[in-house]
Amino acid sequence: MDFGLVLQTDPPASQVVSLMRRAERNGFRYGWTFDSAVLWQEPFVIYSQILEHTQEMHVGPMVTNPGTRTWEVTASTFATLNDMFGNRTVCGIGRGDSAMRVAGRAPNTLARLGEAIGVIRDLAEGREAEVDGKPLRIPWIRDGRLPVWMAAYGPKALALAGQKADGFILQLADPYLTEWMVKSVREAAVEAGRDPAEITICVAAPAYVGEDLAHARDQCRWFGGMVGNHVADLVSRYGEHSSMVPDELTEYVKSRQGYDYSHHGRAGNPSADFVPDEIVDRFCLLGPPEAHVEKLRALRALGVDQFAVYDMHDAKEATIDAYGEHVIPAVNG
Repeated sequence: MDFGLVLQTDPPASQVVSLMRRAERNGFRYGWTFDSAVLWQEPFVIYSQILEHTQEMHVGPMVTNPGTRTWEVTASTFATLNDMFGNRTVCGIGRGDSAMRVAGRAPNTLARLGEAIGVIRDLAEGREAEVDGKPLRIPWIRDGRLPVWMAAYGPKALALAGQKADGFILQLADPYLTEWMVKSVREAAVEAGRDPAEITICVAAPAYVGEDLAHARDQCRWFGGMVGNHVADLVSRYGEHSSMVPDELTEYVKSRQGYDYSHHGRAGNPSADFVPDEIVDRFCLLGPPEAHVEKLRALRALGVDQFAVYDMHDAKEATIDAYGEHVIPAVNG
């Protein structure tokens, strides 16, 4: 199993780079960041520094979207990083939650997202693609490679990931829901004539190593609030107790009262007060190293290729080091 580290690009950028270097020393192969230009610093600028100061780490957004950047700019930016540092980037992409809503826009449609996946990949790998009715090709690209991994929760999005994406990003670590969603992605791949084994499965969730579960839950409760934004969209689209979406995913958002993006992805987020301990335990990895290893082995058995650690809490360095010393060797040993 591969391991990734997910950070927000809070200033100073040097701290983001330092944590990514620490992660690579501890066996992490991927470095991910949020991508929301108003809330945090510009990630693609920081990626160049991460790539410069690491040896083999692959970097990318978790996730960008097709609405805040034009597609040829996104493709050219990835291709430039690849040309400078080797093909060490991955494009994580989704409909856009914080990046779009903070700017007063609705998330992108799935149709637009599906089109963007193909266009960005083709342009970044040097092929011609149609953008706004005009054929474009970036002429200087040689031997470019850009895997595009799509984040999804709902049935239509899961189907799109199976049909078009190189990888699937699931932002929660509940084995029951992981099994259901991975199955949906793979079935869609088969129906589209693709080999489902070629789709990389990435689960991303907060991890907190330690014996004090109450403190760990409080540090990671924000994640249930972040996931709740997407779940609330599913409930509004499919209704409660829909056969299309498991109750295990939707029940907990009934008491959700809204969301303040100024606290997005941060420990102590008051907008996550509605998230019960049960959801924190199901969605995150908490407890001593042995508990992390047990859950990661269960996820790997379900076909998960990478676990990406959301490291937004008061023990960033300690979590990276604990994974490097105790968790990663045990999972992959």
